[in-house]
Amino acid sequence: MADLNVLAIFAHRDDAELTCGGTLIKLASQGHRTGVLDLTEGEMGTRGSAELRAQEAERAAAVLGLAVRDNLKLPDAGIVNTPETRRLVARVIRRHRPAIVIAPAPQGRHPDHRVAAELVRDACFISGLAKVEPDLATHRPRKVIHCVTYREDSVRPTFVVDISDQFERKLEAIRCYGSQFDAVTQAGEVYPNGDPLYEIVRHQAAHYGSLIRTRYGEPFFTTETVRVDDITTLQVATF
Repeated sequence: MADLNVLAIFAHRDDAELTCGGTLIKLASQGHRTGVLDLTEGEMGTRGSAELRAQEAERAAAVLGLAVRDNLKLPDAGIVNTPETRRLVARVIRRHRPAIVIAPAPQGRHPDHRVAAELVRDACFISGLAKVEPDLATHRPRKVIHCVTYREDSVRPTFVVDISDQFERKLEAIRCYGSQFDAVTQAGEVYPNGDPLYEIVRHQAAHYGSLIRTRYGEPFFTTETVRVDDITTLQVATF
C-alpha cells in the first residue's frame, strides 16, 4: 500500500468533512493521497445509528476523493488518551505513514474532540519510538496541524486554505450525512444562529475566506512558527 501524504484523524464520522473537507478535496485534486481515521463509530449520537453513519461516511469518502478511510471503533463519548489508545492510533499512523496529520482543535465543547486532539498529537510522537509496537516500522509524521473552524474560543489561525473552488463539493460531502444534518440548525461544535446547518457552514467558510481575500476558506493552527524564505511571495494584500 502506498504511503499517504495527509491523514486526518477525528473523533467522529463527519468531523473531517465539517472542518477540513475542502482542504482534503483540494489535496486530492493536486494528486496527493489522503485518508481519514474516524476514532469512533458515533454510536452515542442523538440522530441516526452507527450502521447508518458508516454508510454515510463511505459515500462522503468518495466525494472527498480519499484513498483510505478507517475506523478505530473507540467508544463514542468515551475517548481517552492512554498508553493503549496511543498505541492503537500509532499503529494506523505506521501503516499509512503520512507526512502530515490533521487533528481536531485543542479546545472544544465535546470532550471527545478535546481528548482526540491530545491523543492524536501524542500518538504521532510515540509512533516514532522503536520499542513501541516493535512489529511495525516506526514512522513519525513531519507535522501536525489543527483545524479551528467553528471555534470561537480558539487562537487566531496560523493559516487559511483557499477552498473557493472546492466548497460546493465540501458541502456535498457534508450532505452525505443526512441523518445528522438535514433540517438541523446545530450540530457538535457548530453553534446555532437560527439558519439551517448547511447555511451556517457556508457563513463560516465565507468568514475565513474573507481573512485571505477569497470567497471560502478553512482555518488551521500550528504550534510551530511558519517559515518564509522569500517575503516578496507573501500573499494577502495589506490594502
